[in-house]
Amino acid sequence: MKQDQALKVYNTYSRKKEVFEPHAAPFVGMYVCGPTVYSDVHIGNCRTFISYDVIYRYLLHLGYKVRYVRNITDVGHLENDSDDGEDKIAKKAKLDQLEPMEIVQKYTNGFHEVLQLFNTLNPSIEPTATGHLIEQIDYIQKIIEEGFGYVSNDSVYFDVEKFSQSHDYGILSGRKIEELMSNTRSDLEGQSEKRSPLDFALWKKADEKHIMQWKSPWGNGFPGWHLECSVMSTKYLGETFDIHGGGMDLKFPHHECEIAQNVAATGKNPVKYWLHANMLTLNGEKMSKSTGKFFLPMQMFDGTTEVFDKGYSPSTVRFFMMQCHYRSTLDLSSEALAAAEKGLQRMMATYEALDQLSTGNQSEIDVEDLQQRCYTAMNDDFNTPIVCATLFDAVKQVNGAKDGKIKVNQSTVEGLKQLFETFLFDIMGIQSALGQEGSSNDKSSALVELLLGLRKQAKADKNYALADQLRDQLAGIGIVIKDTPAGTEWSVQ
Repeated sequence: MKQDQALKVYNTYSRKKEVFEPHAAPFVGMYVCGPTVYSDVHIGNCRTFISYDVIYRYLLHLGYKVRYVRNITDVGHLENDSDDGEDKIAKKAKLDQLEPMEIVQKYTNGFHEVLQLFNTLNPSIEPTATGHLIEQIDYIQKIIEEGFGYVSNDSVYFDVEKFSQSHDYGILSGRKIEELMSNTRSDLEGQSEKRSPLDFALWKKADEKHIMQWKSPWGNGFPGWHLECSVMSTKYLGETFDIHGGGMDLKFPHHECEIAQNVAATGKNPVKYWLHANMLTLNGEKMSKSTGKFFLPMQMFDGTTEVFDKGYSPSTVRFFMMQCHYRSTLDLSSEALAAAEKGLQRMMATYEALDQLSTGNQSEIDVEDLQQRCYTAMNDDFNTPIVCATLFDAVKQVNGAKDGKIKVNQSTVEGLKQLFETFLFDIMGIQSALGQEGSSNDKSSALVELLLGLRKQAKADKNYALADQLRDQLAGIGIVIKDTPAGTEWSVQ
């Protein structure tokens, strides 16, 4: 069924949805800008990586052989994303009195641990900037040879104005070179190394105090932040590849500069489909360390942030993110998380109850229609909110079957199980657990069954007060029980 539909993706470059046609199907090359590892990854960053995890999962599900490259930036990313100021990692190393690579290792480990809690798949390759210095130096030399790079005071800069004479600098972000020049001309003072304030560093000269520096044909220094991604993406995916992803905030200047560097060095437009994930806001406001609107994933899980009244599991947070399209702004609030938690519990309880349904020869649930609606949504630029809505429709119909209002047969039950396993677990990456993670699903169910057994025994002993107490206490934690002629049933509300 899924092969009968064409996957369409929104291409930032063309500003429209396009049919996804890889350069060399079934092979797909996908590069996503990874973290700069100088601090703990925050929840807004996580949304970006979870979004591309879903895209990666769906491409694999469709049968593509995907090489997913996600880099680690461990040098060259300066404060304020500029060509001036301290290296973010070096600055943190000085503050903590550690070697820069200790900082890199610490926060790389933390990044991996958080994404593991969110049940993301590992990339095929995770290159580091410092591991590709030779390739970066070679790339700079190509750009210089093509006439788009120049040496100034032992640094190397990209000549944006010269590039724009024959190429469309700003095409990704929609910015015009004339407007950019008008907005930056006043900043020219103090940038005498550059021919133009729009020029950006390919290689920066390091002074003696700079603790992260390497030898190059132009002197000791370090690579530019934009250059690193151009080099690592093309090294592992080729001069032209299929997908480049990242957060919306990277569109300009980072991705715009990547395009310019690649075109300057190879004469080829490097990426066929540019994808960008939108930001996460908190109660309508952009998250920021400076305003205090900022917290870490573990604070959400542990309930140690003042923003929320309780902790939420990684599966709940991930499910919450699935209810908003990856290109839309997603607002984080206690109310939204609580609703996501309740919805996920209902969905998990429905999945677990499928084996308990009474079946016959007929079925009034159209599983193929539900499945088709999910594929149609995913093929429309990975529209997970529509998938979630469709699965909730399935929950409603299953609850009707539990009440005897809707007929089902065994084939329908198996189809419904496959529907949830495919779209909820495999594609959207929700772990099959009852509000917890991993094997705690079975333990949670076993604990409920144990309490129901105690209640059954209390009723047999005519200890109705205890039976009612157990029922009420289960209801207090969201477990609703229902006595039927066939026995006691329970569900999560």
